[in-house]
Amino acid sequence: MARFTRLDVIKTMKTTGLVPLFFNENIDQSKSIVKACYDGGARLLEFTARGDFAQEVFSDLSKYVSGELPEMILGVGSVTDASSASTYMAMGANFIVTPVLREDIALVCNRRKVLWSPGCGSLTEITRAEELGCEIVKLFPGGIYGPDFVKAIKAPQPWTSIMPTGGVSPTEESLLSWFNAGVTCVGMGSKLIVKDKNDNYDFNQIEELTAKTIAIIKKIRD
Repeated sequence: MARFTRLDVIKTMKTTGLVPLFFNENIDQSKSIVKACYDGGARLLEFTARGDFAQEVFSDLSKYVSGELPEMILGVGSVTDASSASTYMAMGANFIVTPVLREDIALVCNRRKVLWSPGCGSLTEITRAEELGCEIVKLFPGGIYGPDFVKAIKAPQPWTSIMPTGGVSPTEESLLSWFNAGVTCVGMGSKLIVKDKNDNYDFNQIEELTAKTIAIIKKIRD
């Protein structure tokens, strides 16, 4: 059962402007990644369910977050069917992110009043997602479309809220281009959840990059 309402999730996405995302099959490493993002100021995170036994890892991670990081809003990404969405919501997912627009997922999320963000790549898909109750559309893959695509969408539909995933870097130049184009928030994976030269996660650097990114976004908005 979600601990946060759909309105809570929307508000946090808009306030921080950042949605860190990652997948790791090791629960201890996953906990450390989430803790590093939390300490860096992130209050919302997407666990991308892209590997074997992802549900088991998420179940443990959800319990850890609810007990140790009470302000962290944990959601699940890379969800491709309604059954999986229902399972993750039963495990405490506070929002569901999908790589494609699927109406079956929209129905099960809306039934439980859980925010869902579908991957869209055209104005037609975006419009249909909004008709199905979507509040924040995921632009995926963001690097293919770029900030100019966001500007083009916002011209006829200024009410549309967009979250690009992919093609976003934790630099002022990258963030400035996206937020000036009109995005609501950005999703960031490997550019934020970084590793050291030995291919181990650099938790201190993850914390620092998270704090830096949130500070840049705040500066741009101010």
